[in-house]
Amino acid sequence: MRLLPLTAVIALVVLPGSAAAAAGPTPGGASGFTITDPRIKESSGLAASRIHPGVYWTHNDSDDGPYVYAVDSATGRTVARVTLTGIGTPRDVEAISLGPDGQLYVGDIGDNLNGTWDHVWIYRFPEPKQLADVTVKAEQFTVKYADGARNAEALMVHPVTGRVYIASKSENKGGLYEGPEKLSASGTNVFRRVADLPWVTDGAFSPDGGRLTLRGYFFAKTYPWKDGRPEGEGERVDAPWQGQAESVTYSADGSTLLFGSEGQSSRVVAVPVKPAAGGSASPAPGKPGATPAPGAPGPAGEQGGGGFTKGAAVLAVGTALVLGAKRLLRRRPRD
Repeated sequence: MRLLPLTAVIALVVLPGSAAAAAGPTPGGASGFTITDPRIKESSGLAASRIHPGVYWTHNDSDDGPYVYAVDSATGRTVARVTLTGIGTPRDVEAISLGPDGQLYVGDIGDNLNGTWDHVWIYRFPEPKQLADVTVKAEQFTVKYADGARNAEALMVHPVTGRVYIASKSENKGGLYEGPEKLSASGTNVFRRVADLPWVTDGAFSPDGGRLTLRGYFFAKTYPWKDGRPEGEGERVDAPWQGQAESVTYSADGSTLLFGSEGQSSRVVAVPVKPAAGGSASPAPGKPGATPAPGAPGPAGEQGGGGFTKGAAVLAVGTALVLGAKRLLRRRPRD
């Protein structure tokens, strides 16, 4: 979704210089990068490839078409554009996730007027084995929520069970919604609320499935994942302040979190995952190792964590301004 440049101004007021500091390299893990493709103006989701090292899948928010882009983190350049067929016209694409079946799941789940559309869609297609511009036929899944239509920007596929989850976005109280065990392309897939969440713009499971990291405009938290649910209140992650905080993913080896934002030539910032005591960062599926503790010492300063910390008063005012601006400038839904 689009947001006023006001967000960037607020981020700079709250923590001046933090974004620039966060753009540096991350020792011992994946590196941050800048998306250089001028066609990618509203990168709204990220997913790390498992078969192409250092490649991340992304997509535009809206007004682009049925396209998914592969970006090489070593150069920031697009190395493939996938055109999806077999689906309708995308409305508001907000998220992307890679499942254990080797398929990419694209969430056309945005609804800026909170209930305008009584259904949304998920698109699924196999991750291409060769990096080149290609056209693929995707499956389309119709999604409804058991408790009524809502806006959402986060879609996560569990890397072990393959179950799909959506986190709704609400100014009051968002929720985590669990899809059916298997998605059906022939009927409606009903997602049911299983947990309450704060305002979320994206989320990602660790590669071993033991952690769920969620981000919003002004916070990021990692939750232990137990029995199909996030556990506890979560722990703060030192995510960077970005003009429009829209995406997060783990690197393929689970050692790093990558945080992205919308805007042309947007920066993807790498934040190391803090290892558990005496252990290592989250291993990829099938590899031995300890489940990581969330977060990492980072350059972004105090954030999230269940309460106001540094710059509390300024942050409160900034949040109110963002929400007010969003209400005024929400775009009309397209037919």
